[in-house]
Amino acid sequence: MFIKVILTIIFLVVMVGVGIYSRKQASSVDGFVLGGRSVGPWLTAFAYGTSYFSAVVFVGYAGQFGWKYGLSATWIGVGNAVIGSLLAWLLLGRRTKLMTQHIESRTMPDFFGTRYESQQLRVVASVIAFVFLIPYTAGVYKGISTLFEMGFGIPYEYCVVAMAAFTAVYVIFGGYKATAMNDFIQGIIMLFGIVTVIAAVLNAQGGFTAAVEKLAHLPSDADPSVNGGFASWLGPDPWGLLGVVILTSLGTMGLPQMVGKFYSITDEKAIRRGTIISTVFAFIVAGGCYFLGGFGRLYDPVIASNGKIAFDSIVPAMLVTLPDALIALVVLLVLSASMSTLASLVLTSSSTMTLDLIYRDKKALPGEVEEGSIDDTVSEKVERRKVVVMRVLIVFFIVISLMIALNPPTFIAQLMGISWGALAGAFLAPFMLGLYWRGVTPAAVWACFIWGVGLTVVNMLLDNPINPINCGAIAMVGGFPIVWLVSLVTRKLPKADVDRMFACYKK
Repeated sequence: MFIKVILTIIFLVVMVGVGIYSRKQASSVDGFVLGGRSVGPWLTAFAYGTSYFSAVVFVGYAGQFGWKYGLSATWIGVGNAVIGSLLAWLLLGRRTKLMTQHIESRTMPDFFGTRYESQQLRVVASVIAFVFLIPYTAGVYKGISTLFEMGFGIPYEYCVVAMAAFTAVYVIFGGYKATAMNDFIQGIIMLFGIVTVIAAVLNAQGGFTAAVEKLAHLPSDADPSVNGGFASWLGPDPWGLLGVVILTSLGTMGLPQMVGKFYSITDEKAIRRGTIISTVFAFIVAGGCYFLGGFGRLYDPVIASNGKIAFDSIVPAMLVTLPDALIALVVLLVLSASMSTLASLVLTSSSTMTLDLIYRDKKALPGEVEEGSIDDTVSEKVERRKVVVMRVLIVFFIVISLMIALNPPTFIAQLMGISWGALAGAFLAPFMLGLYWRGVTPAAVWACFIWGVGLTVVNMLLDNPINPINCGAIAMVGGFPIVWLVSLVTRKLPKADVDRMFACYKK
């Protein structure tokens, strides 16, 4: 216990210290939200990866889908690396950096407002982002707190409050730069931790070969007379597995907290290096998490009060038998993953609310002349005021998500499915197509917003006739034909305006 407490205290002190160290770079809006658009490839790649993988993945998804699909759950991690990291950086990295800098966009709702010349789109997008980031944040809290209860014996309520408080301190002090620097430190811990934990768990089962043989002798849930499904390449339910791969991999390209990382990177050369770093990180961390979860059936499941398996307790039950020093490492691993994701979420939410709802500056399109000018002193005061408002909203967002986390409505995986389904279902298609295709219309963006949010909310109100995971995947993929079809039959933006926006790719 002494080792666990000391390591955790050192970790938290370092996180807060980085926040205080970075405070001078967080005095302006660009500095607080984007790190001055000068964050290097290593920090950006690790910020992307650590925001991607949190306790939601390590505890919730690895436990639930490892139990359901066995070793084939590893494909989810491979999909995360290839689609969610490599493909995301290749498709979005350069174009997002260039266009958002060209049109002076600081958030995803700001992009929609400027790219499609509609302040109404900007406002609605900011509301969607704020509302649906909350259940994801609650899922992050729940994941880390479940593990803290196991490692320290501290009640769940105290865990979520303490984690929220420490994250709020370093984000409020240092903004995005502090978040990125801490993400790098946390990413190193995650890489080392996941490899060590996998080795320890397999060793406890007699090695990799012995563990796989044990899985191969377990009967299928669907047909108890059939063995071997949990040790096979595609598992007992390949189509269900595909839905999870799509949700957790494709979804990153439509999430504000993930896409925002491309806004802040320094240049195109840094994007190329960041692509490689981010992909390798995802292979190790995501692949390792799901591979570890695949052995969950070799341990006795925890049964909840309703008589069903408590999926969020599967991974903690696997780890509780490890030596104390390794449990301390696991706690730091999941704490690192969760605090980095939480920091990214609260920063995204507060900046979106401040810049896209409270202060909606009307900007001229690239190449246009702005009407009037603002005195430098007045402008500096407004910038400082915006940063203060963002800091206040960080506290507000954390309090709301804490209230949900203290009484979570469902499993972690379902919380994330609702959040990612609505956000990526609404944002993915119009954002990605808006970077490549000049023909996307404002009406098509409205249609996709209605589709993504509407499908998710209706499914939830009807008590999830479609599994939230599969519903989220349908929302994301379905957005592309909707945007394309509606754009073909609705009014286009003025050609001259669109040409000015796309001029950034010719430089």
